[in-house]
Amino acid sequence: MATTAVGSTRAMVRAARAADLMAFDGAAFDGAVVAKLKVCLLDFLSCCLEARDLATSRQARATACPVAGGVPVVGTDLRSTPGDAAFANATVGHGLVREDMHAGSIGHHGVVVWPVLLALAHHRPVSGAAFLKAALVGYEAGARLGRALFDADLARLFRPTGVAGPVGGALAGAILLDLGEDAGVAALALAANTASGLNQWPHTGAGDMYFHPGFAARNAIQAVMLAQAGAHGSEAILEGEAGLFAAFRRGPPRMPATLFADGTAEILAVYNKPVPACNFAQTACQAAVGLAGEIGDPAAIASLTIDLPDAAIRYPGCDFAGPFERPLQAKMSIQYGVAAALRHGVVAEANYARLDDPPVLALARLARLRRDDELTAAFPGRQGAEVSVVLTDGTRLARRLDDVVPATADEVRARFLAAAAPVLGAARAGEIAALIDDCEGLDDAGRIARLCQVDDVKT
Repeated sequence: MATTAVGSTRAMVRAARAADLMAFDGAAFDGAVVAKLKVCLLDFLSCCLEARDLATSRQARATACPVAGGVPVVGTDLRSTPGDAAFANATVGHGLVREDMHAGSIGHHGVVVWPVLLALAHHRPVSGAAFLKAALVGYEAGARLGRALFDADLARLFRPTGVAGPVGGALAGAILLDLGEDAGVAALALAANTASGLNQWPHTGAGDMYFHPGFAARNAIQAVMLAQAGAHGSEAILEGEAGLFAAFRRGPPRMPATLFADGTAEILAVYNKPVPACNFAQTACQAAVGLAGEIGDPAAIASLTIDLPDAAIRYPGCDFAGPFERPLQAKMSIQYGVAAALRHGVVAEANYARLDDPPVLALARLARLRRDDELTAAFPGRQGAEVSVVLTDGTRLARRLDDVVPATADEVRARFLAAAAPVLGAARAGEIAALIDDCEGLDDAGRIARLCQVDDVKT
């Protein structure tokens, strides 16, 4: 960190407290910032509603203590403590592996920030404007910290969401509750002590990953509540000799973790995934879908090469050709994602429902991942990929994308309404979308979570 009279932790809290939803240091954020926050909230709720019946979702809810009048768990009639509800909502929101993505930090920040804020907004009425500002700060803190901490080597060991997530979530919560500077420092410091999440799970497709944001969200809330109760945390928790950077990087950060550096907001670098799979599989899968129509019969493919940034190949679980025993292995595998896209001509949740489809498995074994220097140099600003095939008659076909094509705001809205209507009813789904559209004008942002329950509560 740059040497200043104010430590990194306090500087981060000060910047968060000074942030304005529409302007920072005189540089106006246009409506894109507010619009992006709303899209990300809608997308998070969409993921929760679509994933509510998955095994990991049921497991997370099973650990929650029922509390009358407690925090709503999205898509259910369960109410629980703030920590338990945040854990359940974060886990469920991660279940599809379609949560929003910040490539620069290799992290998923919304799946931590939104559960924290929805839980805290339920117990203490907060305005929609305060809710959105807190979310802006949460994304910003998690993303800046993740950029400063993670490179491809560290990401092979530790999950960025589990490490940066608690800090982003805690700072968002502290801002939402307007805890004050000293309490904000304590909340951030205490949350940093809970940074965790090991990346052993991709090697076998184990379920650890699904619970990482749940742990992060619950720990963030606990840190905020401790700070609110007067607990003290280590102010040099980031740059100290035994702080976060020393512990995880064994040295200084890659760059300063300065919030809103150069008047920019990291939320604008977040994209909404178009397909339910690992971030590093997204662009290759899109390229494969584009190529599928030209190939016709995938049985005619004699060779299959996938050119990628080095970070995509090196992330645990991404360069894996099988065998596939669990859906998560397939969702992480670039080979499987591309093979299924070539076979089906689409990337959807159904692609990962059957792991023993012979044509898909044959193509996955055939696929070879190859480092592309140009794509590597462009990452993380752009996430490109190229899929090329040689057919049995010698024809070579290729499709290259310089960057992932994110889901649009209209697509996010459509999939939210499609997911919410069967669970909550079409009228309730439309009401939630309308509330989010007008979020900055709400007197009580907690209404959003309450409307996401499968009961008749309307306030």
